[in-house]
Amino acid sequence: MKQTKKEANWYVLYTTPRAEKQVQSRIANRDIECWLPLHRSTRVWSDRVKTIDTPLFPSYLFIKCQEYMLELLTKIYGVARIVYHDGKPAIIRQREIDCIKEFLEQAANRPLCIGEDVEIVAGAMKKVSGKIRKINKRYLVLYLEQLGAMVSVKIEDVAPAKRLK
Repeated sequence: MKQTKKEANWYVLYTTPRAEKQVQSRIANRDIECWLPLHRSTRVWSDRVKTIDTPLFPSYLFIKCQEYMLELLTKIYGVARIVYHDGKPAIIRQREIDCIKEFLEQAANRPLCIGEDVEIVAGAMKKVSGKIRKINKRYLVLYLEQLGAMVSVKIEDVAPAKRLK
């Protein structure tokens, strides 16, 4: 496919570790379309539990620009290199970008549901797994198989078991 000078395609940049958000900001300041797919994940530390936005593809950014601009982008602090395929900058089709966006939208709109396995991430019962039996506005009722008991837990104190691993 021959590219004219006016065509803008989606390309992929590889960033230094954990620099995706800063690089996205630097590129956006140059009025270049840049997309960093983020997803919400729960992180558990010894003293707190937090839901944060993390890159879906660590160290990768999608850039929509003309091919000649790519070399200039490598001079931005935090950009490690351009991703190549068959000796040319890899072009990502718009439909692939749309599929990723649709996937992220569906994943974000998926709430906890009855029957789902969750793990308690805060409080006295931290690290205990259970199955959701009932969902209220601010609390879940869980069945804890290990104890053979039902407990009520704040929604923010649980995370889907398979997402923590």
